[in-house]
Amino acid sequence: MRHYIVTLLLLSGLVGIANAQIGNFNEAQIPDHTPMMNSTWEAIDKMMYKVTTEGNKKVYTPAYPEPLKKLENTVVELPGYMVPLKSGRHHDTYMLSVLPITQCQFCGTNGIPPMVEIFMKKGTVKFTDEPIKIKGKMVFNPEPLKGNAEIQIVNAELMN
Repeated sequence: MRHYIVTLLLLSGLVGIANAQIGNFNEAQIPDHTPMMNSTWEAIDKMMYKVTTEGNKKVYTPAYPEPLKKLENTVVELPGYMVPLKSGRHHDTYMLSVLPITQCQFCGTNGIPPMVEIFMKKGTVKFTDEPIKIKGKMVFNPEPLKGNAEIQIVNAELMN
């Protein structure tokens, strides 16, 4: 009986600690980000993959729907967060995402568009975890297995 009472006291203490931790949770501590979606990102989000089989290997080929095809070879403005491809402070080529780098594991799923590859027209951009906006020509990577992204922005210029 004594063992039973001690166990109950320990369990009630643990429940009290758990409730105290939950009760002290401050929603202001949740990391947030600035929404980046615009009509260009919405078109990028429509990209799909055609799956074929060659031998025992599955091959994923990008399929660009009409709203996205209309943007090919046009100049677009795209807000987003930098995702560097190499270490360092300054980058002339990098990925751009609608989510901060800490959340990039969600890119390309459930309404989050895939990242696009950015090639600066001249110079470099200093890495920041704040949103940036670029302007450049959207092109489709003809051989995505030989590049980083299916969709690329070339001759990009920093707008902010």
